[in-house]
Amino acid sequence: MTPQFTFGDGAVLGSVLGHVFVITLNRPEAMNAINAGISNGLHEAVEHLDAESGLHVGVLTGAGRGFCAGMDLKAFSRGENIGPFMEFVRHGARKPLVAAVEGFALAGGLEMALSCDLIVAAKGAKLGIPEAKVGLFAAGGGVMRLPSRVGFSKAMEMAMTGDPILAEEGVELGFVSRVAEVGGALEAALELATSIAKNAPLAVAASKQLVRASMGLTEEEFLALQAPLQASVFTSNDAREGPKAFAEKRPPEWTGS
Repeated sequence: MTPQFTFGDGAVLGSVLGHVFVITLNRPEAMNAINAGISNGLHEAVEHLDAESGLHVGVLTGAGRGFCAGMDLKAFSRGENIGPFMEFVRHGARKPLVAAVEGFALAGGLEMALSCDLIVAAKGAKLGIPEAKVGLFAAGGGVMRLPSRVGFSKAMEMAMTGDPILAEEGVELGFVSRVAEVGGALEAALELATSIAKNAPLAVAASKQLVRASMGLTEEEFLALQAPLQASVFTSNDAREGPKAFAEKRPPEWTGS
């Protein structure tokens, strides 16, 4: 039986598939709009992913017809606390996290996806930051991260018009990793996550950190960051296990040490 978890009083669900942890936003009646329940539940679920040694990769998806429509404006007007959500969009997860987007990821929903390491989206899925249309702006990292993902001009257009792009354009821009058939985003994301989970956890973690850091560092700064990671990863038990397993023609048995 697949282990099941509930977070944020049921607003977020979790399930384990091998070494992959599926996190599901569970307010389909509200298009998974972000309120205190989603905020707290997402934070708790990501903490669980990062804390469990048997979990190597996470997949973040939404129940119902879309990923997330952004902030629950009624909850926002009531002053509900979404501090944990802001922590997530600032720091993401320590372990690899793949967003599986059906239908739409808008406003805070897109910022949630941007905080993941990879985005898989179904054909026709709308990706946008429409905050300017309601007198706000994308304060959860959208205006900061989009230029490096879609280019300066497209990011400026998305921010100022509030109009979304479709998944098909997103993959052309290098913003979306893979496009799936409608209804198939989760399956495609699980396929990608399973591929990642087969690899050595320390090597994957170092690769994730270095790829993210490369966007903001000089070459000298990057090499300085890489040096201690290289020292620890290349002398690890996993670094010895990988070549040994290859020579013995068997799957490696990673320990994450």
